Amino acid sequence: MKKLSFLVAFLCCLQGFAQEDAWVFFKDKPSASTYIASPLTMLSQRALDRRLRQNIDLDTKDAPLEASYYNQIKNTAGILVLAKSKWLNAVHVQGTQNNIKRLQTSFSFVKNIEFADKSLASNSKILSKTTSIQKRQKSLETISDFNYGSSKNQIEMLKGDFLHELGFTGKGMYIAVIDAGFPNVNSLAAFKRLRDHNQILGGYDFVARSTNFYSGDSHGTNVLSTIGGYIDGQYVGTAPDASFYLFRTEDAINEVPLEESLWVEAAEKADSLGVDVINSSLGYSSFFDEPRYNYSYSDMDGKTAFISRGASVGVSRGMIIVNSAGNEGNNASWKYINPPADVATVFAVGAVDASKNIAPFSSFGPTSDNRIKPDVLAQGQGAYLISHGSGTPVQSNGTSFSSPIMAGVVACFWQAFPNLSNLQIMQRIRESADKYNNPTMQSGYGIPNFEDAYGTVLSVEDQFIFNRITVFPNPMSTSLTIQAPTEDLENIQIQFFNILGKIVLEKSGVNTKNIDVSALSPGVYLLKITKGKEQQTIKLIKK
Repeated sequence: MKKLSFLVAFLCCLQGFAQEDAWVFFKDKPSASTYIASPLTMLSQRALDRRLRQNIDLDTKDAPLEASYYNQIKNTAGILVLAKSKWLNAVHVQGTQNNIKRLQTSFSFVKNIEFADKSLASNSKILSKTTSIQKRQKSLETISDFNYGSSKNQIEMLKGDFLHELGFTGKGMYIAVIDAGFPNVNSLAAFKRLRDHNQILGGYDFVARSTNFYSGDSHGTNVLSTIGGYIDGQYVGTAPDASFYLFRTEDAINEVPLEESLWVEAAEKADSLGVDVINSSLGYSSFFDEPRYNYSYSDMDGKTAFISRGASVGVSRGMIIVNSAGNEGNNASWKYINPPADVATVFAVGAVDASKNIAPFSSFGPTSDNRIKPDVLAQGQGAYLISHGSGTPVQSNGTSFSSPIMAGVVACFWQAFPNLSNLQIMQRIRESADKYNNPTMQSGYGIPNFEDAYGTVLSVEDQFIFNRITVFPNPMSTSLTIQAPTEDLENIQIQFFNILGKIVLEKSGVNTKNIDVSALSPGVYLLKITKGKEQQTIKLIKK
C-alpha cells in the first residue's frame, strides 16, 4: 500500500511539472478608448472603409491587448507566451499547471484561464485540431475571356465563368490565404501573373515568426493556385485578378493547440489590412498529437474552440471567412465538420466530384446545436490545382480545394455587389444552391449557381436609378449636390458615415438635392444612397 501511495504521489508530482498549453484571458483593455479615438493606429484605411460600407462600429475588440498586462505575463518566470489575440483579449501560454494557475492569483487583471487539456480545470475549454488542410491527404490585367483548360469544370460548375464574362474576376478584392506554407509561389510560372501585377501584397509566417512566407508545407501553394493560378490555355484560378496576403499558421509536422491561436492572429492581421475574404483550408477537432486535447462532437457548436471564437469575431468585422468542412466523412471514429467550420457565420464548404456527386470523404453536419453545415459544395474530388513541384496542373482530393475554389468565386460575386454586407453575400449564395429547400447532413444547401445569385440580386428597376445620379463636388467644402430626376429623389435616403462608422448626417426625399455639409469636420466620409433594397456607397472627402 505504501508503494502504491508513493507511486500516486510521484505521478502527481510529474503532472505538476509537465508543460501545458493554456489561454489566459484579461478582464479589460484600459487603453481601448484611446485607440478607438484614433482608428488608424489599429486598422488600415481600407479596413475602416469596409466597416463603413457595412455600418459596423469599432469596439474594444479592435483595440490591442493592454501592453502592461501582456508584458507582466511575458516576464513571469516559468511562463512562455506563444501567441496573443486582441479579439479574445487573451494570450496563449505554456508552463507547468501550477505556474499557469498561479497567474490568476498573482495578477488582478486576469479574468480566467482555459487549459487546452479540459480535464485540468473545471472552467477549461479544449482546443483541438484535425487538419482539414488534409494533413493525411497531403502525404499527398483583367482578362474575362479565359481558356480555362483543366480548371474548366470546377469553375463552370459554380457558374463562375458567368461572373468572369461580366468582368468580375476579383480585381480590387483582397483575399487572405491562411494555410501551412507557400513554397515556390515566388518562382513557379503559374504564379508569374500574380507577381508581375503585384497581386501578392505580402504575408507572414506565424509558425516560424518570419517574414519569409514562401516556406513551410506546399499545401498552401496548392490552395492558392485554385484561386490565383494562371497558365495560358491550361489553367485559371477562380479569382485570377484578386490580390493576396499569404499567412502560414499551420505546422504540418505537429498537431498542437498553438496552431489555433496562430490562426486567430493571422485573421486579426487580415482584418487590419482590409482583407475582404479569408480562405482557410484548416480545421481542428479530434486528431491532436496529444489525444487529451481532442474535441468531442458536443464541442462542435461554433462557440467552444478558440479558433471558432476568433473566426466569429472575424466575421463580425465584415469579412467573409470561407473554410473547408473537413475530410472525415468516411472516418468511422469522426465524420463531422471541424472548427472553425462549425461557426454559424463561417462559410463552410464541402466537396463533390466532377459529376456533382458528393465526395465520400466530405465531412458531415449538422453542428452539435443542430445547424445546417456545410453551407455549400464545390468540386473537391478530382479538383485541378498547380503542383508545387512541376508547376503543372494535377488532380487532387479534399475540401481543402473545394474551399478556395469557392472563395475565389465568392470574391468575384462580392466585387459585383460591393454594397452588400458579408452576411448578405453569403445568404444570396446559399439561396442559389440546388438543395436550398432540402438540405442534407453531408451536402448542406448544395452547389451554388452564381448566375442565379447574380440575377436575384440585380434588379434592373432598382439599380437603374444609380445610373442617373451624379454627386458633386468631391472633395466637398460647404455643400454637396445630388443631381437626379425629381421622381428618383423622392424615393431615396442618404446617410453620411464618419471614419468610426457613425452616422453624422441623414437626409431623405427631395431634401437630398442640396445638402449643407459645413458642420462636418474635415476628413473622409462615406455617403450611402439607399433606394428600396438597393444601396450605393461613395467615398467623399471634406476639405
